[in-house]
Formats: sequence, C-alpha cells, structure tokens
Amino acid sequence: MIYIINQLYEKTLTISSFKSIKGSSDIDLSADAGTTYSLTPTTTVTIIDPFDCYLDALRSCFDFDALRTFCQRDDFSILFDGMHGAGGPFARRVLIEELGLPESSLLRCDPRPDFGGCHPDPNLTYAASLVKKMGLNPDGSADESVDATSLPTLGAANDGDGDRNLIAGAGFFVTPSDSLALICDNWESIPHFAKEGGPRGVARSMPSSAALDVVAEARGIPCFSTPTGWKFFGNLMSSKEMFGKTDYTPFLCGEESFGTGSDHIREKDGLWAVLSWMSILMKANEDTPAGEPLVGVKDIVTKHWAKYGRHFYCRYDYEGA
Repeated sequence: MIYIINQLYEKTLTISSFKSIKGSSDIDLSADAGTTYSLTPTTTVTIIDPFDCYLDALRSCFDFDALRTFCQRDDFSILFDGMHGAGGPFARRVLIEELGLPESSLLRCDPRPDFGGCHPDPNLTYAASLVKKMGLNPDGSADESVDATSLPTLGAANDGDGDRNLIAGAGFFVTPSDSLALICDNWESIPHFAKEGGPRGVARSMPSSAALDVVAEARGIPCFSTPTGWKFFGNLMSSKEMFGKTDYTPFLCGEESFGTGSDHIREKDGLWAVLSWMSILMKANEDTPAGEPLVGVKDIVTKHWAKYGRHFYCRYDYEGA
C-alpha cells in the first residue's frame, strides 16, 4: 500500500494540466443510477449512486432483515449523531429507510459546509450533545442524576466524513480500544466474519490499549500493533494479493482516535462500527423476551472485562501548541 501511494505521488509531480467539465445540456445528473450518456464515439458518462454502492457493501457484512426485526422492538432505541457531516444522509438511508427506525433516532444528520459551527470529532468533548443525551458527564462517567432506563439503548456519533465513530450505552461510554476488542470477541454476531469462521487477522494502532491483544490470543487470531496510519492496516489487508504472503481477510482493525473498520471497503467506516454494535446487541438479546430488560452495552462490556480484564491507556492531544 505504501509503495502504491509513493508511486501515485510521483505521478502527481508530472501533471502539467487537467481538464474538467462543469456541466452539459446532454447530461442529466439527476437521472437514475446506471443511466449512460454517449457524448462522443470515445466518451461516455454513467450516472452512479454512491448510496447503492455503499449499501451493497454493508449488506454483504450484516443481516439487514434480522436487524430490521430487532429495531422494531419497543425496548430498543438508538440515537445517532451525524455532527452535520457527510455521513448523515447515509445514516438516514440505512437506519431510517432500511431498518425502519424513527426519525427521532437521528441528531444533526443534515450536512452543512461549516458543520453547524461545531468541530465534527466524535469524542467526549465535541460530541457533547450526544454525550449528555446518553446520560454521561463530560468525562465519560455516568450522570447519576439521570434515570438510565429512560435513555437510548445505543448512542453513536460519526465524524465529518463518516469514517470515525463514538459508541455509548445508556449512561456508559465505550472507549475505542474496548469497542475494537468487543467486536473481535463477538465476531459470531457479524455475518461478514461469521461466514468465514472469524477474522483471519486483527490489528490496532500502537497508542491504543492491549485489549485487542488479549482477545486475539484467546481466540487464536493473528494480532498486529502498527504505527498510527490506516496505510499500515492496508498493507496487512493486501498481504496476499500484493505481497504473496498470508491472507488476513476478513480483517478487523482500529485506532485510538475512534477509527474502526474492516476489509469490506479497506478503510475505517463509522456506520459499519455502529451496525456491528447493533448486531452484537441483537445477538445478546436473542433470548430476551418482551418485557424483560434488554442486555445493554454496559452489560456486554462489563462481562467482557470480567473475562479478559480491563485495559487502560491515555492519549494526550496538545491543541494549538
């Protein structure tokens, strides 16, 4: 992956000019996906719908029918904060149109050029409105003055371009490292991994905690610690086809800055992480009858800690230094 990036950069140094088209009376950009226009004998333009392409990728990873049924439970709810970023319309398409959740499940999912004046970083500081609505204090601890039973089952936020994520339960914040470890340990809940017998490789950025390492060792999954940067995960995902080495796909990876992803698009994917947690909750509650308390995010994480231990880490950001 790094080799390819370097090659691409070298090519950019030789660019002397480029051509662009602002519009054409011969092309209707609002046409249905798949519509093709022949402009010249050698030039065609085909309309694509990125929503459909992305949905196809997600459907290959998750059981949408089962998730749709789970989302109809009266005792399940989710609050998703799009932070006025590009991921908001995708969340609406998936959560509302595909899974049937109510519009009240969305917060700030209308993209704005200035992100509505907020900094679209899905963490405890900048996702403060979601954090408060999930019954949390600014430091991630539970606000004891709030009745946890009145809170959404699952809270999530994506950043400005939709690739990073924050996960929380009712009165409970999940650190990025714990989230990654939990997804790894619950791979049976996610069809993308389950149909292949689990991940063939997992990786984390060096500044994250060792929570993933312990799970991977117990589950017999090769685990890697890499420098920060998604390109290092890309090398592992491309190990077989690029370098003729071990095939580590399906692959799971994440970093301390709230990025989680897999080989389905070979990038971090905030909505993919949210659907992973919804799948974990669905699996954990498959035997929970109506009227009984749902197994929540806190229950799942504390049970995980009891089995594997709890790992701590700290990242310091020096802003404006």
